[in-house]
Amino acid sequence: MVSTNTKHWQTLWTNVNLATMTAGAESYAAIEHGAIAIANGKIAWLGTQAELPTFDAEIVTVIDGKGAWLTPGLVDCHTHIVYGGNRANEFEMRLEGKSYAEIANAGGGIVSTVKATRAASEDELFNSALKRLTTLHQQGVTTIEIKSGYGLDTINEIKMLNVAGKLGQTLPVTVQRTFLGAHALPIEYKDRADDYIALVCEEMIPQIASNKLADAVDVFCEGIGFSLAQTEKVFAAAKVHGLPIKVHAEQLSNLGGTELAAYYQALSSDHVEFLDEAGVVAMKAADMTAVLLPGAFYFLRETQLPPMELLRKHGVSMAIATDANPGSSPINSLQLMLNMACTLFRLTPVEALAGVTCNGAKALGLSSKKGQLTVGYDADIACWDINQPAELCYQFGVNPLRHLMQAGKIVI
Repeated sequence: MVSTNTKHWQTLWTNVNLATMTAGAESYAAIEHGAIAIANGKIAWLGTQAELPTFDAEIVTVIDGKGAWLTPGLVDCHTHIVYGGNRANEFEMRLEGKSYAEIANAGGGIVSTVKATRAASEDELFNSALKRLTTLHQQGVTTIEIKSGYGLDTINEIKMLNVAGKLGQTLPVTVQRTFLGAHALPIEYKDRADDYIALVCEEMIPQIASNKLADAVDVFCEGIGFSLAQTEKVFAAAKVHGLPIKVHAEQLSNLGGTELAAYYQALSSDHVEFLDEAGVVAMKAADMTAVLLPGAFYFLRETQLPPMELLRKHGVSMAIATDANPGSSPINSLQLMLNMACTLFRLTPVEALAGVTCNGAKALGLSSKKGQLTVGYDADIACWDINQPAELCYQFGVNPLRHLMQAGKIVI
C-alpha cells in the first residue's frame, strides 16, 4: 500500500533497500533501489525510487541512504532486564554439573534474584537496567517488553514496573510492561502456593491494573513454577481486569500450559521446547505467537529443541527474543539471538528476522503499528550497513547499525 500525498512529508530516505517484513516469515518483501517517506512519526510512503512522487524539496529533509538496507526497528518481545545483583555463582554451579531445577530447588535461581531485587532501591534498579537497555537500543531495538517477577510481593513488583516505565521515558524505546508476579514462589510462602496465587490475583493484579502499570500478565507454568490450576486463576484475574495474557510454558516439561493459554486467547507462549502438536494446534486456533528463546537454550545447555517443524506445519508465528535475565540468559544482544536462532534452532534468516520484527510485534499485541515498513505504521526504522538482510543473522560482534529512527526521529 502506498500513498502519493506528499503534502505532509517531513523526512525522505532515498537510495535505500527496504526489507519491509510485510510477508512475515515468507520473505523479506524487499524493495530494492527504494525510498521511504515519514510524516508525523508514521510511514507515509514507500516504493522504488522510480515511483517516487514529486515532493517539496524545500520542506522535506532528504537522507541519502547510500545503498544501505532499512528494516523495521527491532522488537525484543521477552526480557527481564530489571533486577538486582547477578548470578555468576550459579553459572559456575551449572558448569560443575548442577541443573537449572536443582539450583532452584536449593534456594538459588529466581528466588536469589528476588532477594537482591527487594534490597535494591528504585534508582539502583533503574541505573543497572538502563545499561542493559542502552546496549539493546544501540543494536537496533526500538520496542522492548520488560517483565516484573523478581519482587514477588506487591510493593516490589510495583517498584519493578515503575522502573520499566521510567526506562521508556528515558530512552527513545517503546517499553511494554508485563506483570509476572507468578514467576516463582517467594520464601515467605513456602508450601503455600495457593495462598500466594490468591495474593497475585486479589491484590497485585487489581492494583497494577487500576494504576495502569502493565500491558499484559504472564505466568511461569512449570513444575518448578505454578500448576495449571494456579495458572488459570491468574489468567482469569487478568481477564477480569482487561489485561492480555502471556505464558512461560513447556520449557522443562509438557504440562499443557500453552493449551490453557490458548483457551484464554493469550498473545504468546514462550520457550515451548517441550510443546507437542496438540499445543501447536491450539496456538494456531488462538492466533498465538511462539516466542523462541535461543539464549536460554544456549546458556542452560539444553538439548530439547522447540518444535519448529510443527510450528511451520501449522503456520504458527515464531518470534525471537533475548530473554535477557540474570540466571538463564544474561545476554543483551538481539543481534546474537538472530544468529543463534539460525544456528541452534535451524530457522532461516527470513524467519529469524521476522521473529524480531513483525512477529515480535505480534507477540506484544502491536502488530497493527510496529514491526513492518508499511504505510501508516510507526516510523521505527533501522538503517544497516549491509549488502543483504541475511548478514544480520550471519555475523555478530560487529554492529552494522548505521542509524536508528524511532517515531520518525533519528535517535542514533
